[in-house]
Formats: sequence, structure tokens, C-alpha cells
Amino acid sequence: MAIKNIMVVDDSATDMHLLTQMLKKHGYNVATASSGEEAVARVKQEKPDAILMDIVMPGMSGFEATRTIARDPETAGIPIIICSTKGQETDKAWGLRQGARDYLVKPINEKVLIEKLKAL
Repeated sequence: MAIKNIMVVDDSATDMHLLTQMLKKHGYNVATASSGEEAVARVKQEKPDAILMDIVMPGMSGFEATRTIARDPETAGIPIIICSTKGQETDKAWGLRQGARDYLVKPINEKVLIEKLKAL
């Protein structure tokens, strides 16, 4: 399946803007959510082809949102790539255990991000 519609979930307006610009430059359609709770609610309605998920957010963390989306039969097929400043191996392992397909550490390398999306 070709990835066309991507949801960016990040509480940082700067990071959200940077990711959105990167994706739009490569022809992707972008929806945004600024919290884990908003992402979980909107993913069911919008059914994006992929999700870029931050971890450190107020309220529901990206780990919790990833787990919720990955375990819901309605949204389980949507691939999630975690994009976080948390770069420890334990963070990466935990993110993948929650259901993420991949894990990128900020600052995000545009070339690597696009390659990972194409590989989904």
C-alpha cells in the first residue's frame, strides 16, 4: 500500500511544523494532532496511512497512544513511526513493544524519514 496520508502527533508546534514541511515537500497529505488523546480519537475518524508519534507529551504519552492505536482492531493496521528526543535503546525497545514499526530520534533526518515511509 502506498503511503499518502500521514498524521503527525507532536505537542511541539516547531517540531510539528518541521515534520509537516518535510512531508508536504515529498507530496504527502498531512493531518496533525497535538496530544495522544487527540491522536487516538482522530485516527479512528481519519484513518491515516501512517502516523509519526512523539513520546513526551502532556496527558497521554506517545507510548500510551501507540499502544492504544496498535491494539485497537479498527486501527491496528496503521503503521506508527515514533519520532522522539528519547534516544536510549530502552526507549526504542519499549516503543517497538508498544506496537510502533520504527523509531527515529530527533532531530529527524529528512532522507531517512522518507526512506522509512517508503519502506512501510
